[in-house]
Amino acid sequence: MSTPKTTIRPATLALLLAALTLGACTRIETGEVGLRVGIDKQISGAELMPGSFNQTLFGDVLTFPVRDIAVVLDNKNPLTADNSTLKDFDLTLVYSISPSSVSDLWSTKSRSFHTFNKEERDWILMHSYMTTVANNAAYKAVREYKALSVADNRQKIEQEIKRIVTETLASEKLDQALTVSLVQVRNVMPADDIIASANAVVTAQNALRAKEIEVETAKKEAERIAALNANSKAIEYMNAQAQLKIAEGIAAGKVNTIVVPYDFKGIVNANSR
Repeated sequence: MSTPKTTIRPATLALLLAALTLGACTRIETGEVGLRVGIDKQISGAELMPGSFNQTLFGDVLTFPVRDIAVVLDNKNPLTADNSTLKDFDLTLVYSISPSSVSDLWSTKSRSFHTFNKEERDWILMHSYMTTVANNAAYKAVREYKALSVADNRQKIEQEIKRIVTETLASEKLDQALTVSLVQVRNVMPADDIIASANAVVTAQNALRAKEIEVETAKKEAERIAALNANSKAIEYMNAQAQLKIAEGIAAGKVNTIVVPYDFKGIVNANSR
């Protein structure tokens, strides 16, 4: 008894081939650029742009983020102009990569310049390099300011870091491939001894000001007493004027109250009848 032959219809075969083809494709997402790697492990062709589907049945496709790549520096301790080490300095630098430079950067630069993102399974081009450049720029910019003035000059330091990084890229002929879009100093904290010294100075200044106020008050009081003593005749004149007004009031019958002079010592030599 012969076994019946299984026939695959053309339509089914086409569906299977389509599924196989789609399963062996990589789509380049927005904000990414791809590179095709041949069976011989060499880069083949130009950059693959976002939105394109690229087969990986033969060879492979590498994808690289090119937009808003963040370099995060945490817990750094740069030296300030007064030779104090900051307790904490945190910085974020954001850069982008020109899509047309992806192939050149991947092919010509050392792998140590790049970083592999295990979660996204992507290579981040020039991330390690930019981390080093940003770190050096931060230390150089902070060195221009004293420990207690670093936080107040945060914006100037951000601008200086961006300038230094941009000039470094230009000197390495990377300014057309890499662009810095943002530098943000997220946290600045001077050393504990610097903060303690600053607080002690403020306390001393407040105490000194309190003493100065006491001296100024005593000086004003002394001036007031001296002025009164210098014008004793004027006070006597005012007292005489007051007594005169009282006498005139009594004479005019406007005062019904018995008025006793301020130097009254009692009635003496009174004759009784």
